[in-house]
Amino acid sequence: MAASCRWSRCTRRRVISLVAGVAAVGVLAVPALAHGGSLGSAGRESVAVPTWLVLLTGGAAVGASFLLASLVTDRSLIAAVESWSRGLIDSGAVLRWGARVVSLLGLVVLAVVLFVASMGPQQPLANLGLLTVWVGWWAGYTMSTYLVGNTWPALNPWRTLSRVLPSLSYSYPERLGVWPATVALLALVWVEVVSPVADQPDFLAGVIIVYTAVTLLGTLVFGTQQWFDSADPVARVFDHYGRVAPFGRDRDTISLQTPGSALADIAPATRSEVAFVIALLWVTTFDGFVSTPAWRSIVDVVPVPLSALYPLALVAGFGLFLAAFYGAARASKRITGTCVTTASLVREFAPSLLAIAAGYHLAHYLGYFISLLPALATVATAPLAPPAEVTLLVAPDWFETVGMLAILVGHFLAIWVAHATAFDIFPGRLQAIRSQYPFIAVMVFYTMTSLWILAQPEVAAP
Repeated sequence: MAASCRWSRCTRRRVISLVAGVAAVGVLAVPALAHGGSLGSAGRESVAVPTWLVLLTGGAAVGASFLLASLVTDRSLIAAVESWSRGLIDSGAVLRWGARVVSLLGLVVLAVVLFVASMGPQQPLANLGLLTVWVGWWAGYTMSTYLVGNTWPALNPWRTLSRVLPSLSYSYPERLGVWPATVALLALVWVEVVSPVADQPDFLAGVIIVYTAVTLLGTLVFGTQQWFDSADPVARVFDHYGRVAPFGRDRDTISLQTPGSALADIAPATRSEVAFVIALLWVTTFDGFVSTPAWRSIVDVVPVPLSALYPLALVAGFGLFLAAFYGAARASKRITGTCVTTASLVREFAPSLLAIAAGYHLAHYLGYFISLLPALATVATAPLAPPAEVTLLVAPDWFETVGMLAILVGHFLAIWVAHATAFDIFPGRLQAIRSQYPFIAVMVFYTMTSLWILAQPEVAAP
């Protein structure tokens, strides 16, 4: 334990590690055993049924759900389902005071994470900072954004800090779109996979410091709203996930609404916004893929250094997902003979993919969250002197079915959103149904890819 060595010696070692962590973010990281699963949760086992049967069943279920959705052709009914909501809380004062309390909580959590990650015990399962970020925040809190609603604008400690700092308020370059957020999202996942950011608390503290510096500098130059709307990847992830949730906020009212009904409000206006949606879908898939035996086999036979193979695979997979969706839009245009452009079809149908991304995130992280939640709770009682052993929960064999069900539910919701979108775009019923054929084919491809990853045993990333 770190407590057994002298404070000055420990402090020097951790400061050096912290500086090294900051530096490593800006250079090519050496691949390490470092994504979320390396915290010690029980590895995923292969499913008992044959993989081909899992894929066939999942693909057939998605196809059948499309057939059922295609039976709903009454536009007034579709509009009623999409616009349904019921106000639950209508008090601006309560919401404003609640937002202030949550903002203060976000600042406290950030301070605790930085302090404990850099100065606390350096064993992954004994460090509250590490467990808070990966178990409490990236797994648990992220699930709350699409299962309940997005509270990140209030909780976000960097947004809170930016509001009390001065701003130069330069105009954000429109030509950049949200490409900075898209590139940053891919970069953050790359750092998560290839660096020890999920194993070494002091390295994690270094990454957070870099992110803090970049974020506050961006808000200083462009202003809080412009930065978090266009350039910050985390804020955009939570905003997009929040559109899937059954709860939404309209000014001073919190309402219960049809899940996914808010996705139509974020129809991407530019190619960069479409790319961000696809990137959000791809990165969770990539995070799961690098923990499969198939990826290890690829690493063994491809004569490319790991330091280059990881980013190449990340970019290539993103390009494949993006090309598949654009190909579906071109096919949809040919099938329907519409005068609507391919770019417009891509922008209109892209938000439906966010339901798929949410379903796969839930499948990927639910077991991980439940397994490590006792460790987080135990370490939180004594963050600087945690017990020598922490408890991990082991999910029963049938729990893999929950993950597969989450993937299918996400795809079912995506199909409904795409169905409603088609009837909003096309005047004819047959044309609206036919327009969805290529997109359903792509969704089946996404479904089978996700189910295939979930059906594989989880192994350590090379």
